[in-house]
Amino acid sequence: MTSDERARFKDKLEQLRDALEGRGRIRLDPNRTDDAERPDDDFQALNEMHQAIASGRNRNQTVVLAQVKEALETIEADPEDFGLCQECEESIPMGRLELMPYAPLCVRCQSAQEAPTGPGGRRKITDYTG
Repeated sequence: MTSDERARFKDKLEQLRDALEGRGRIRLDPNRTDDAERPDDDFQALNEMHQAIASGRNRNQTVVLAQVKEALETIEADPEDFGLCQECEESIPMGRLELMPYAPLCVRCQSAQEAPTGPGGRRKITDYTG
């Protein structure tokens, strides 16, 4: 990777960091209220669903922000290591870095890390061939 490409990725990462930090966390309203009126069971289920979605988004935003900061630190401290998979140390393809400049792993290592362990995992099309 050239120094110009690293500078371009650093710029993208800084913009992404600023956007994520500026966005803030999604507010989670209390699940139940102390209304004396008749409770709305439909609203309760909807409220719980909204809380679960907001919680997931907050969790994802925290993970991505940490990865962005780690990528920026790598560019500053060890620029030659930026764009290398943290597992196999092979170059992460430019297409992946264009979409996710904070990606710490190549697709192969990311897939291996996310592979289900144990029975009941997701089946692949090749599992059904004889």
